[in-house]
Amino acid sequence: MPASHDAPLETLFLPFSSAGLRWPQGPVLFLRARDGWPLREHADSTQLVCVQSFRPFAEALQRSGWQVREEQELDASSQRYALVLVLPPRQRDEARALFAQAQSLLAPGGIIVACQSNNEGARSGESDLQQLTGLGGKLTKNHCRAYWSVPAEGKHDEALHKRWAALDAPRSIVDGRFLSRPGVFAWDRIDPASALLVEQLPADLAGRGADLGAGWGYLSAEVLARCPKVTALDLYEAESRALALARHNLADAGERVKLDFRWQDVTAGIDGRYDFVVSNPPFHTPAREDRPDIGRRFIAVAAQSLRPGGQLFMVANRHLPYEQILTESFGQVRVAAERDGFKVIVGTRGRA
Repeated sequence: MPASHDAPLETLFLPFSSAGLRWPQGPVLFLRARDGWPLREHADSTQLVCVQSFRPFAEALQRSGWQVREEQELDASSQRYALVLVLPPRQRDEARALFAQAQSLLAPGGIIVACQSNNEGARSGESDLQQLTGLGGKLTKNHCRAYWSVPAEGKHDEALHKRWAALDAPRSIVDGRFLSRPGVFAWDRIDPASALLVEQLPADLAGRGADLGAGWGYLSAEVLARCPKVTALDLYEAESRALALARHNLADAGERVKLDFRWQDVTAGIDGRYDFVVSNPPFHTPAREDRPDIGRRFIAVAAQSLRPGGQLFMVANRHLPYEQILTESFGQVRVAAERDGFKVIVGTRGRA
């Protein structure tokens, strides 16, 4: 799933080859890290610590021999870094919180170097880092903007830092029914595509099911609320920040139904045999690369995991080219509903 050409990653390292920045001898931290040749050219596995909550990117880093840690491990450590690299997300509150975290982890004299593509908030990111730490420099290339802080001297606006550090904290949404946080998919609302899918779920769903790409748990919560004959539900989600929220949001349901929360890349395949599958599959990665092949792979994996006669209930943008893989994977396929540019598709696995 990682992109073959990663312009922000490539541009992130240009200040060290063309703008006079020096790569430090001490430990380096990389927040929202992604693997690729620019990283391998500059860093060394003994000094680099990577943080990545998206499973496919984390696995790619591990396969290349990089050390990958959880965010919670950083919080518990006293380690400080001479350099913190950041690939900020598009969501601004989440990005500001990430800059505040980077600042907290800097050693005296350390700097933050960040990069975003121009159409993913690069100007805003540069302005935010300047406001928080002061701006040491910038450069533009590959339709991206790399920018970096002035050396950390222990003098900064404590109130601003504290405010930004809390910007992506979990909070209640939908009148207190769910917990969510900035940066996860549809973080502050019920996604209209998922809501349309829920309307089409039959109340007689029964047995063991799976939610592929479960997010913060909305679809799973509705399945369990509407379908009392469901006995077990496995939630598959590649973003660990979302999966932690789903675990919280379904805590009460776990007292009556067997739940399993799996930090897993669905496109790599799943284990289990299911009576039904629900899914609102993604069609791009956190790097904002448009990837309809991800949805096609979700469909194929769902079909392989269903028992004979089992059903897939999925929702997708109307324009996405899923018809061929659906026809190849299921004995029966029907469009159950269409609205606001979305379509709900039901596929039934053949019994032969």
